[in-house]
Amino acid sequence: MPSTFFGLNIAYTGLQAANAWLNTTGNNISNVETKGYSRQQVTQQAADALRLNTSYGMAGAGVTAVSVDQIRNGYYDLKYWNSNSILGIYEERNDYMRQIEDYFNETDTMRGFNTIFSEVFSSLDEVYKSAGDDTVKTQFLGEAQSLCNYFKEMSTNLRKLQEDANAEIKNKADAINTLGSQIATLNKQINLIECNRVVANELRDKRSLLIDELSKIVDVEVEETPIYTGEGGKAEGAEKSGMNNYVVRIAGGQILVDRYSYNELECVARENKVNQSDAEGLFDLKWKNGLDFNLYGRNLSGELKGLIEIRDGNNAENFKGNIVNTSTSSVTVDIDPELQPYLTDINKCTLPETGAIRLGNKMFEYTSWSAEMTKDPTTGKVTKAEYTFNLKENPSDSDYKDKQASVGTSVDYQGIPYYQEQMNEWIRDFARAMNDIEKTAKDKDGNHAEALLVAKHATDEGYYDFTTGTLPEYLSKNDPTQKATTYYSYGDNYYQLTAMTAIVNPTMVRDVNQFMTYENWSDGQDSQDICEQLLTVRTDKSRMSFRGCTAQEFLQTITADIALNAGAAATFEQNQTDINNAISNQRQSVMGVDNDEEALNLVKFREAFNLAAKMMSVMQEIYDKLINGTGM
Repeated sequence: MPSTFFGLNIAYTGLQAANAWLNTTGNNISNVETKGYSRQQVTQQAADALRLNTSYGMAGAGVTAVSVDQIRNGYYDLKYWNSNSILGIYEERNDYMRQIEDYFNETDTMRGFNTIFSEVFSSLDEVYKSAGDDTVKTQFLGEAQSLCNYFKEMSTNLRKLQEDANAEIKNKADAINTLGSQIATLNKQINLIECNRVVANELRDKRSLLIDELSKIVDVEVEETPIYTGEGGKAEGAEKSGMNNYVVRIAGGQILVDRYSYNELECVARENKVNQSDAEGLFDLKWKNGLDFNLYGRNLSGELKGLIEIRDGNNAENFKGNIVNTSTSSVTVDIDPELQPYLTDINKCTLPETGAIRLGNKMFEYTSWSAEMTKDPTTGKVTKAEYTFNLKENPSDSDYKDKQASVGTSVDYQGIPYYQEQMNEWIRDFARAMNDIEKTAKDKDGNHAEALLVAKHATDEGYYDFTTGTLPEYLSKNDPTQKATTYYSYGDNYYQLTAMTAIVNPTMVRDVNQFMTYENWSDGQDSQDICEQLLTVRTDKSRMSFRGCTAQEFLQTITADIALNAGAAATFEQNQTDINNAISNQRQSVMGVDNDEEALNLVKFREAFNLAAKMMSVMQEIYDKLINGTGM
């Protein structure tokens, strides 16, 4: 049978529950502007009833406030993290593509490619009109050097932008390390509290907010599983300890945090370039525990992926092929001309002169390379291409034949390496077209003129003039109907000419008469036939064709790529921002604090508190009458 004061105890439990609700409501209202705060509510249930030896059987014992819980939806959290990662990609793309677009823009106050290129041919036209005038020749050579300077400046700007993206990658790695450390610390604090069967709501909010920040940088997967008491983990009859294993994976499943421990990333500067025009010392990321960090994984997302695409994006045109032969000091790699046409034209080559090549699963350093291109003399199409790399290390201990060889990684985005390659290709094509015409001229002694545009040495004041480094075409040993040409990475060929190294021949700058404007000295300078042919390079596709366009359409061609990528990045960023906001609103509708709702709760639970207090007052009157009025 219950105590005489049982009713008072029931009223007291109601008073406690209403008080818990009021305190929780006040806490929600106080944190309405707190970032990452999740609305809380009291979970209550009827107290265990008492069994009575009466006709009505059991008597209710009031209410029990079981816990104060967060109101969150894990599904919306997951959607938000995934959306946030995608948004991070497009924000980085948009930011850097707008900068690249600004570099190539031409305005009334800034001379760009079209203006400089037009001035080159306008001054050349003056040379054509003024036979034998050294002044107009000097003017032309100066404008030609301005064109070279334009490409050098553009290449320098892109290289600096690549360095900026590289520095930002390091900052993101540092941020990941910091967030990983903080999450691991919170895991320990949360478990210390929750092992006493108390939910650490505020600490859980802080941890979720850190995951929100992390998801912007890189894709995130979170797994939380309970820890059971007793040996063997979740054994039969084991109970939950109140603590949890909390694991955070990033970049396609690589573990960042495992309960109280976390892995750290470190930036390792590359010893070798991946692309010929890359900046020095670009970073690769590795785990400090020695494991590789998959920087180019398909599942990588977030700002880190956007930065990698900008810094390393090569339009999926890295060097790769099948190994056909290895020796004690070299490896020969066969290229498929149909699948990889960009590797069959030395003007499109992006291989660094020295670097590292992956054979199967092992890296080898190479000191130089050569490329043999075999063409069909009828169509001019490359039918076979083989690259031979001279290695520092002996690869013959293992059988690498028929395995894959590669330099760098395929990154399917038009990033800075792609635009560097486009500029290199154009200046090589243009220089070859101009030089082939100029070199047909002869002086009075029958000596051919030198090249007009040459490549400056990287280490001294010398230059490559493309006269000795390329072997003449010879008949292929395997098929006498085919003709082959070999190019050397260290040779005096157009591979050495890039947007950074192109200059006007110093010999001609010192003596303008070395720039010859007529083919045969005996014809006299009034013939100007060389000048006439040079002028055709501007619009004649048979002289020079760049991606199916004329030489003067370079800017339209490359800015079309930039505009397409910049426009797509801006559009996708805006679309993803809208999606992210919609998901965030859905998420906030569950976890966010609504002032109107909390105001109603305040009234509701104040009334509940007052009613519980009123019941206690009524019970007091009953006990007063019972005890004092009846004389009990």
